[in-house]
Amino acid sequence: MDELDAIDLPAYLRIQSHANLLMNRRLHAAMAPLTAAELQAPRTGFFPTLMATLNHILGVDQYYIAALCCEPEPDQVWHRFVPAQTLSELAAAQLISDQRLVVFAAALDAAACSRSVQMPRGGGRVQRDRVAHVMAHLFMHQTHHRGQVHAMLSGTSVAPPQLDEFMMPSEAHLRVPDMARAGWLEAQVYGSGG
Repeated sequence: MDELDAIDLPAYLRIQSHANLLMNRRLHAAMAPLTAAELQAPRTGFFPTLMATLNHILGVDQYYIAALCCEPEPDQVWHRFVPAQTLSELAAAQLISDQRLVVFAAALDAAACSRSVQMPRGGGRVQRDRVAHVMAHLFMHQTHHRGQVHAMLSGTSVAPPQLDEFMMPSEAHLRVPDMARAGWLEAQVYGSGG
């Protein structure tokens, strides 16, 4: 194996933000044939339905992105969140949220990764963590709950889609349609490859 350059944290977070958008798009596209009844049917998971789980992902994303972007009172974003009633409504809102995260990540440099993020947690408590840690937490949260949606889909007529082909540069061939649909070039997102 050739010696590789050191991993650049801002570049890695940019890849994560793109991968997040692509995973959500693939998941939502796979779920499109489900009826409203199937989306709202009780299922085994942390949240009781597919829509409740997807809405949780979206609401949490919006809170953390507001905090990352230094918007005033990001906790109010959470308190004002109105769950989407349809998959198309949710997918459109999630895409906007995901695009905001891609734009935020595009502006990151090493100093920005270390900036403190203030996150109101209620009762006057404000949690403070670095941008890179908040983003790592957000990506983990998304992956955790997308995995629950993935498992719930096993009990529907829809086959759970493959969702782990978006991180490694060497797996470019597995995401060609997803990248094209997003209008992204592999070299722009992943650099020169693996």
